[in-house]
Amino acid sequence: MTFTAAHATVVVDGAYELAEGGRWFDGRYVYLDILSGRLFELRDDGADPRQLACTDVPLGAVAPVDDRPDAWIAAAGTGIALLTADGALEWLDRPEDRTPVPSRMNDGVADPAGRFWAGSMAYDGTHGAGSLYRTDPDGTVVRVLDGLTIANGPAFTADGTTMYLADTAAGTLLRCRVDPVSGDLSGSPQTFAQLGDGEGSPDGMTVDAEGCLWVAMWGAGAIRRYHPDGHLIHTLTVPAPHPTSVCLHPRDNRLFVTTARYGVKDPTTASGAVLSVPVPVRGTAACSWRGRR
Repeated sequence: MTFTAAHATVVVDGAYELAEGGRWFDGRYVYLDILSGRLFELRDDGADPRQLACTDVPLGAVAPVDDRPDAWIAAAGTGIALLTADGALEWLDRPEDRTPVPSRMNDGVADPAGRFWAGSMAYDGTHGAGSLYRTDPDGTVVRVLDGLTIANGPAFTADGTTMYLADTAAGTLLRCRVDPVSGDLSGSPQTFAQLGDGEGSPDGMTVDAEGCLWVAMWGAGAIRRYHPDGHLIHTLTVPAPHPTSVCLHPRDNRLFVTTARYGVKDPTTASGAVLSVPVPVRGTAACSWRGRR
């Protein structure tokens, strides 16, 4: 294991409260500011980021809807919805309306088979109040796991058979085997890594072109890269205490990192920003939700 102080460049000094969910879609980097419900895109041409949509509820994650330009499936507010550029939400389900404590949706991603997965959390961090949901192409929302606290990630291998999931509050990285046809989990989740005191809390994740897992470490100002067998390969330090998501460019050797100002006593321009870091590996473009054609 090696530690490196990353040569991070502030690409967007957005002063975002809780920037998250960075993904590479269709030649553009898409990210959001959760608490303000805003969705942004950043292109490689050096132009300023452009706001794509704004909702009146927290926006945890999005994925594009296949064959529907400018339409997104979103983990928003208390459920899963279709989102258009005018900020309108067409709800598929709002399962977190039926929970005993006030909760919201959090991070999410589409898998290679075209399903959308997203986690949830209680606003007050109630232990075990979070869940993981899967939205199938027919629009059905299924609770896959419960008993989580702050569900983050998830991230999939290229063949869609392995899903990594973080329970941020528990400091746990889980590995789940997924049936790529049905989307059902094969057996119980296994502990992939357990973080100790002072190591930070696992947040957003991505899998690189070599099958290794990259994890943003909230509270530690660091990004970790894990081998598929679970051993820690490398740790990058970044100039912001709360990195929240990681995304690898599919063509250039660049890592994009979103960060938060939330909970930072003396934030700098790197907190609540989008950072770019040179790395020796590439990623893959994010997947779309293949529903509602």
